[in-house]
Amino acid sequence: MNKIFAFVLINLFITVSTIQAQEPSNSNCNEETEEKNKALAKEFYEKVWFSNNPETVDKLVAKEYTLHDIGDDKNIKETPQDQKDVAQFFWDNGKMSGSIDYQIAECDLVATRWQWKFEPESFLFKIMGGKNQIPIINVFRFKDGKIVEIWNHRHDIDTAQGNILFIQGLLIALMPCIIFLLLSFVLWRKLRKLKAEI
Repeated sequence: MNKIFAFVLINLFITVSTIQAQEPSNSNCNEETEEKNKALAKEFYEKVWFSNNPETVDKLVAKEYTLHDIGDDKNIKETPQDQKDVAQFFWDNGKMSGSIDYQIAECDLVATRWQWKFEPESFLFKIMGGKNQIPIINVFRFKDGKIVEIWNHRHDIDTAQGNILFIQGLLIALMPCIIFLLLSFVLWRKLRKLKAEI
């Protein structure tokens, strides 16, 4: 657990360092703006991910925003519709809820650590399994009261995605065994034929 926490903190530190290196901080920022942005981020989670109110995305997300997701998905331009589609995909396959652990604001940036809870209802999601609660850290950049950039850090190893990787690894590991089994069967058949001919 401590290793996971350390890993998440290191990733968050790298994200904040990268953000600061990319763009100079806004000299007009103040505590009032930071608190307002934290409230907007909280509303985003409560309305879109903890309850099914997709119209809130249009209110809180810019017409085009930049997404930095885990894996190779970096600097992707998206629209509010993309964010609604992702949330709707999960709402169509189960029930979502969650809770916010804490938020940190610095100027136009808000980092939120939250817990995502998902109860699968569709057959596909039920057989895929995975823990139904994972910790997530998002960093939002706000401009004029709208989210214009998102950095996403999820602990996907606990999700069904972790099970997919396990199944892929298992299949790769089983391939030599299956080949050996088939060769053994072919040789056994040949030996039987030879015995029958003698």
